[in-house]
Amino acid sequence: MAKIEEPKVTPERLMQFGFAYAPPLIISAAVANKVFDTLARGAKNVEEVSRQTGASVRGLRAIINALVGLELLKKNGDKYALTPESEAFLVSNKPGTLAGFFSMNRVRLMQQWMKLDEIVRTGRPAEARNQEGPGTEFFSELVENIIPMSYGSALALADHLKLADATNEVRVLDLGSGSGIWGIVLAQKSPRVQVTAVDWAGMIPTTKRITQKFGVGNRFKFIEGDLLDADFGEGYDVATLGHILHSEGEDRSRKLLKKTANALKPGGTIAIGEWLVNDERTEPLNGLMFAVNMLVNTESGDTFSFNEIKRWLEEAGFKNARTLEAPGPAPLVLATKS
Repeated sequence: MAKIEEPKVTPERLMQFGFAYAPPLIISAAVANKVFDTLARGAKNVEEVSRQTGASVRGLRAIINALVGLELLKKNGDKYALTPESEAFLVSNKPGTLAGFFSMNRVRLMQQWMKLDEIVRTGRPAEARNQEGPGTEFFSELVENIIPMSYGSALALADHLKLADATNEVRVLDLGSGSGIWGIVLAQKSPRVQVTAVDWAGMIPTTKRITQKFGVGNRFKFIEGDLLDADFGEGYDVATLGHILHSEGEDRSRKLLKKTANALKPGGTIAIGEWLVNDERTEPLNGLMFAVNMLVNTESGDTFSFNEIKRWLEEAGFKNARTLEAPGPAPLVLATKS
C-alpha cells in the first residue's frame, strides 16, 4: 500500500511573523506624510500625492502599494483611493480616527516592547505605566487615540440599559474614565444621565476637554485620585470599568470591584470592558498578546477570563454575571448588585 506523505513543514508562517512589525509602521508613515488626508479629497496618483504632501515619489510608491496589499487603499489604473475602513478611521479629522494611535504606538509602545527580553527575565516592566506620574503623560496621549475601541461597546451598553427611554435620573460612575468616552456615550443617549468620572488628578483635564468636545461636559462631575483611595460616594445606577482591570492586576481589581459594589444602588449594574481570554489561556490571540503588553507596561497587569471576573464579582456582592455582545476586543461583562 502506498504511503501517504505528510505535508512538509515550511518556514513561511514564521517569516510572516518576522515582518509583523511592518503594517503599523507603514500606517504610521502614511499618517505622518498625510497620505490618507490627501486621498480623502479624491483619488490621486503617486505624483499628485507627492506634490501635495512633499514626500518623495519613491517613498510614497512603496508604502502606498503596501497599503493596497493591506486593503487600506484601493487602486484603479494609476490612481489610489481610500477604502471605507481607512476613510472612517485613518483620516485625521474624523471623530473616530485612529491616525494618532499609530504614531503613538511607534513612539510609546514599541520602544518598551524592544526591552521584552529583559522584562521576561526580571518579570518587571522597564517603566510602569499604571502609576500616576509616569502613567499620566502616557495615558493623556493614549486615551483619545483609542476612543474607537470603546465607542461601539459603550453604545451597546446604552442600548442594553434602554437609556433612551429613561424617565428618572440615571447616575453613572465612570471609573478610570480616561477620555470619558463611556460616560460620554451614555450621556449622549439620554438627558437624564449624570456622570461622575474618577481618575488621576493629572488625567482629569484631558477628560474635561474631551467631554466638552462631545458636548456633554455640563453633565459630568469629576473626582481626582487613585481608584482605591478616592471617595466615590454612593447611590449610582451604573458603574463602568472600561479596560481598567487588566492594568490593575488581580489583587487591586478584586478590591476595586468590592468598592464599586458599595457605591452602587441595590439592583445597579456594573459594566466591564476587557480583553477576555478563555479559561485555559489558549485563545483568543489578541487577548494573549495583550497580556504580554501588560507584562511590558505594568507591575502586575494581565488579561483574565470571564469566569475569573465572574468569581470576583460574586465575591464583591454581585449576581447574574453575564456577557453582552459588543464591538471591541471582547464582549462586555455585566453584573447586578445583589
